[in-house]
Amino acid sequence: MSAPAPDELTDIVDGLRAARRRWRDAHRRWDTDGRRELPSRELLAAVVEQLAGALFPMRLGPPDLQPDGEDHYVGHTLGMALARLRQQVRLELGHEARLRGAEPPAEGAAAALVSAFSRRLPAVRELLDSDVTAAFQGDPAARSVDEVLLCYPGLHALISHRLAHELYRLGVPLIARVIAELAHAQTGIDIHPGAEIGAGCFIDHGTGVVIGETAVLGRGVRLYQNVTLGAKSFQTDGDGNLVKGQPRHPIVEDGVVIYAGATVLGRITLGRGSVIGGNVWLTRSVPPGSRISQADSQAHPPGEPPSAFQSLTA
Repeated sequence: MSAPAPDELTDIVDGLRAARRRWRDAHRRWDTDGRRELPSRELLAAVVEQLAGALFPMRLGPPDLQPDGEDHYVGHTLGMALARLRQQVRLELGHEARLRGAEPPAEGAAAALVSAFSRRLPAVRELLDSDVTAAFQGDPAARSVDEVLLCYPGLHALISHRLAHELYRLGVPLIARVIAELAHAQTGIDIHPGAEIGAGCFIDHGTGVVIGETAVLGRGVRLYQNVTLGAKSFQTDGDGNLVKGQPRHPIVEDGVVIYAGATVLGRITLGRGSVIGGNVWLTRSVPPGSRISQADSQAHPPGEPPSAFQSLTA
């Protein structure tokens, strides 16, 4: 098939311009000063790669890095990553102000936000260390913590999530969401940056895992592939529009294990130490220590016979 002729190409370009104008008029996206208005996926991918290297220099940094050069590498790489991040934060803050019809953000607002983010990096590293340990201790196939860090997609999704979550909390949700979706594309694990995930999380295998925006996970939670922590229903206002930001995803308490294919929906609580079996569909809270199986989809409170269990799927 031949390429379009020059006059055909001109018609296509004109049609695309008209489509852009219709979209921008409909969504109040008018041209500003000709510069890029939104953050860049490509630059944010580079920022995450640099931050991961700074967090784990001898494992995720350059292959020729020597131990005596760690601090120099970390300082230099952080400087570049944070400078890029400031530029992207400035774009998001300016874009949001324009959408609201507000005054441009104060000079230095992006720098202050990125400074606050950078001060959280040591705590992020400690959280990720707990995640690596949880994966090593929870998977008999893991031969070392180094293998976990280099190979496990769940750990790489958590690196991106813990960085994105800090940015989400600091007020740049678009950048946070871009980082989350880059990790989703790479790993098959979809974690909204608003989700709160405690220390020592282990996402084993991981493909198809979905964790919604308002989900709360305690310490030592273990998830297997194709687990969904989602919403059961969505509130709407008087005009039928979705109400954003309402708590609608599960609370998963400390030490809960959720096996492959389980779907847990709504603002329910999975009590501490519960085990949710594979392919279970769960829409009601369960008490601590419960055992939920696909066969009966019932809560198994410790010490009670099966006849006392109440169905959880109605």
